[in-house]
Amino acid sequence: MSRALIARPLTAEAFAPFGDVLVPKAQPDKIINQGKCGRHHDLAQLDFAQGRAGISLFVSEARHLPYTVDLVERHPEGSQAFVPLDGVPMIVIVAPDVGGTPGTPLAFLSQPGQSINLHRGVWHGVLAPFEAPGQYIVVDRIGDGTNLEEHWFDDPWIVTEITLDTAN
Repeated sequence: MSRALIARPLTAEAFAPFGDVLVPKAQPDKIINQGKCGRHHDLAQLDFAQGRAGISLFVSEARHLPYTVDLVERHPEGSQAFVPLDGVPMIVIVAPDVGGTPGTPLAFLSQPGQSINLHRGVWHGVLAPFEAPGQYIVVDRIGDGTNLEEHWFDDPWIVTEITLDTAN
């Protein structure tokens, strides 16, 4: 048996319990590089227990609807940021923690120019570029110890549609 999810547009307000949506502000915080570059400063807080920040490149295959969500994971020792290099939207699955296991997931679809930073310990789906392969810079914790917990759903969730409505 599977359960349906509808992906809605990724907004900072709806995503706030799970992480940060990284987009330029209406105005940069300061102008740098001989007046040719606007700096949108400190858009997300990296949060690591032990270890250090690392930058990796991920290359992922495309996902399509219907999209099956049978696995979520979390990283208890550090936040994790995804920055698309090629503008491919991603299906972002997140779930609240309910007594150490994921609750009912939410599905979002990022828009070109949006990146995300998942807070430490947030249940989330795997990297899922929508309708085209994608390349991403990932900033996360590098260090000793276990920083991955996985949860497999007995009854998977299925993203059946994408809506433009931010309320669904």
